[in-house]
Amino acid sequence: MTTVTVDEVQEIRDLAASVARDVFEPIAEELDVNRQPISIEQRKQLGELGFLGIAHEEKYGGAGAPFSHALAVIEEFAKVCRPAAFQIFESNTGPAQVIAKVASDEQRMRWLPDIVSGDKTMAVGISEPDAGSAATDMKTKATPGENGDVVLNGSKRWISNGGEADLYLVYCRLSDAPGSKGIGAVVVEKGADGFTFGAQERLMGFRGIPSSDLYFDGVVVPAENIVVPAGGFGKLFEIFSLERMGNTTMSLAIGQAALDKSLAYAQQRQAFGRDIIEFQTIQTALADMALQVEAARLLRDRAAESIDAGHINGLHVSLAKCTANEMAKRVTDLAIQVHGGNGYTEEYGLERLHRDSHGWAIAGGTPAMQRTRIVSELTGRRFNQRP
Repeated sequence: MTTVTVDEVQEIRDLAASVARDVFEPIAEELDVNRQPISIEQRKQLGELGFLGIAHEEKYGGAGAPFSHALAVIEEFAKVCRPAAFQIFESNTGPAQVIAKVASDEQRMRWLPDIVSGDKTMAVGISEPDAGSAATDMKTKATPGENGDVVLNGSKRWISNGGEADLYLVYCRLSDAPGSKGIGAVVVEKGADGFTFGAQERLMGFRGIPSSDLYFDGVVVPAENIVVPAGGFGKLFEIFSLERMGNTTMSLAIGQAALDKSLAYAQQRQAFGRDIIEFQTIQTALADMALQVEAARLLRDRAAESIDAGHINGLHVSLAKCTANEMAKRVTDLAIQVHGGNGYTEEYGLERLHRDSHGWAIAGGTPAMQRTRIVSELTGRRFNQRP
């Protein structure tokens, strides 16, 4: 078990907050307005500072630090600039963790150093037009080709970093076995023949995070790019809990930022000759916001502790994600109310927080699906949603 001191976590948190505030906060609104991701140079800067490899082993260029350190960094960036936080999210909690956990030594050495440095990014392709929450309904299929390679056909929907990422971890059917038994994962490189992208989505939030469909038309995937063979879906989704922890932390950061802004505003804004924080309705709103943020933080930290100890507790992760996702939506709404008319302007950044809060609640498994997972974990039963 890794022992983490308060000072170690605070040190990395302080560094992340400083860089996020000084370098990325000034461009956050522009990225949102123009629907642009951070530049490749800025991504590489995150790599040079060590933020993209916190949770990866030193032999791949990472820091070999506890998973909770990565979450602390994601949180500080996500408070002020979600597009920058997303790059740290993807490398530390996203598909790169599948490579780190289950890929071969050769595959890890081939892909992880470039991800940790920021030279390349990796996105994950799971959802399809007719397979979102029902992921095992996916139809994208890889059939045997020559010399051990496979030929990939199908499409993926709602792919964050779609069109921007260099590498794509694609969940697909690698055999004719029904349900999850036939599902595995391969890596497809951008530029491969037959691999194309749809138009960039115009989303309510996530505006500095690219999103597009992926299309595979006879894409030849070499044998050395098969990461998880058919039958490995269970392992893939166990590791996907790490990505859900990233989702949780994004929501937590949004809620914390909204609370921080509201506490400061309520002590500066005056009405009827006194600070509005002296009014009981404002006090009640702020107290409710703090209660919800702290509850989400405690659940997130408990789940992170189990991961640092080497065990992914699915129940703890789902409880944390569901709570944080719904907290962020409620708290940002309350923050807008505390700010009154100013909360409805773009100037204070609250509408951007509120828009993004809805995106992180959908990504990685909706609160509705998390509730099903929670009951499943509590009872030890699996619930078939199909008739």
